[in-house]
Amino acid sequence: MANKENTPCCEQFKTMIGGQALIEGIMMRGPEKDAIVTRNQDGLHVEVNARKLPPKGSFKTWPFLRGIFSFFDAQVTGVKALMRSADLAPEEMQEEPSKLDLWLEKKLGNEKFQQAVVGIAVFLGLALSIGLFFLLPMVIGGFFDKWIDSTVGLNLVEGIIRMLLFAAYMILISRMEDMKRVFSYHGAEHKTIRCYEAGLPLTVENVRMQTRLHPRCGTSFLLVVMVISILVFSVASSALLAVFPALEGLRGSALYRVIMVVFKLLLLPLVVGITYEINRWAGGHDNGFTRILTAPGMWMQNFTTNEPDDGMIEVGIAAVQAVLPEQEGADRW
Repeated sequence: MANKENTPCCEQFKTMIGGQALIEGIMMRGPEKDAIVTRNQDGLHVEVNARKLPPKGSFKTWPFLRGIFSFFDAQVTGVKALMRSADLAPEEMQEEPSKLDLWLEKKLGNEKFQQAVVGIAVFLGLALSIGLFFLLPMVIGGFFDKWIDSTVGLNLVEGIIRMLLFAAYMILISRMEDMKRVFSYHGAEHKTIRCYEAGLPLTVENVRMQTRLHPRCGTSFLLVVMVISILVFSVASSALLAVFPALEGLRGSALYRVIMVVFKLLLLPLVVGITYEINRWAGGHDNGFTRILTAPGMWMQNFTTNEPDDGMIEVGIAAVQAVLPEQEGADRW
């Protein structure tokens, strides 16, 4: 019998609806609403909130800038959803709050405490990602400047190191027992969106036959960020050396490495903004270029998604249905 998991139904359209796996649940974002759907001992729990979108004409909607704001908004929303899913998780999965948590909540109040926790979590998450996948490859790559004179060559080495670290990290995470169910919910999210984009009724049977890989996944976005960073860092570094030729004399020194690391870190928002525009364009097109662009991310999803059970698929279906816009087609690219 053929493996139906790898033979998705024909895609009829592309939707901007996307989500994130949670603890025993899924967070889904539509054009107008966000939804958190979790499963506990009482069944499905659905929470829907209107999205706060920037007004039309705001600088937050400008090309390249909108990607930066969208990225940070997604980080904050994702952390809030993850914390909420932890509160809604079955009792046996919940942890007792630490003495520090109780003290901070008493001093700050529940609302300010939650805001502080979200802020700290977002900061630590970004710091870890930047440190592990950007700062560390830059430092390692910097030691090659004694043998590689080409700026493009150095940035290519950094990029390869960056992607190898990312792949190793995701593969190791996928082997953790606690993450396997989360990655199964990730698979349910993708399969449900695939079913919706195929124009099929959202039933467990229809969703089950879909592939769990999706080209517009956050994993693909991160890998595209890493590819775009090679191009942006190469062009910008070459321009910096052209404007300040004295830096060439420092090549190979510790000061040169520090200057280049700081310079590239300052370019990260630009990289995110460019990647967002590329992903936004790719989200509405399906051709050879977009398939090549998303291929590494699709491969990585073999590790970051697992096959869901029927209960997880039900969560995915409820999450998509909760964020569908009132006007048909308003969620399409």
